[in-house]
Amino acid sequence: MDFRDDQELSLRERKKHETRQRISDIATGLIAQRGFDAVTVAEIARAAGVSPMTVFNYFPRKEDLFLDRIPQAADLFATAVRDRAPGEPPLAALRRLTLRLLDERHPLGGVGETFADFWRVVVDSPALRARAREGAEEIERALADALGEAGVADPELAAALTVAAYRTVFLGSVRRLLAGDPVEEVAGDHRCRLEEAFGVLERAG
Repeated sequence: MDFRDDQELSLRERKKHETRQRISDIATGLIAQRGFDAVTVAEIARAAGVSPMTVFNYFPRKEDLFLDRIPQAADLFATAVRDRAPGEPPLAALRRLTLRLLDERHPLGGVGETFADFWRVVVDSPALRARAREGAEEIERALADALGEAGVADPELAAALTVAAYRTVFLGSVRRLLAGDPVEEVAGDHRCRLEEAFGVLERAG
């Protein structure tokens, strides 16, 4: 493949990413306004200027249009382990990742100014709640693979405990945001609970 082929491939990939993001952004806006069940894939496709088939090419299930960061979460957790510094324990790398996501107010970090509105939609939809639970299992499997490559003795158990700990802290903060607690206060407590959770995991290991 010559340089021009590389450029064309890069352009195609960039366009695909932009199309996926546009579809997701439009779907998120419509669903946030009207609720998950009230919005159809056909409406989302029409608003995005694509066909329903194109929507499903990027998002196999309607739920994935709203919970579109599940693959990113799985990749971030696995990559944190695979790309950690030489000699750094996997749990230390995962602790760094989760604290960075919090500090950046990343959507996967658990705490942010607009997150309550997003999670209110999820709480109100049984289909989205079920997909979120499946997403946690997908993250767990990806993490287990990375931990196995890192030589962890029981990667499945380690991944299950890590994801469960993070999910517990995450959901606790979401509940507080939904209750109207101040974001900065929730963020501070979220950090403390993350530190405690990883401390427990390290001692258990």
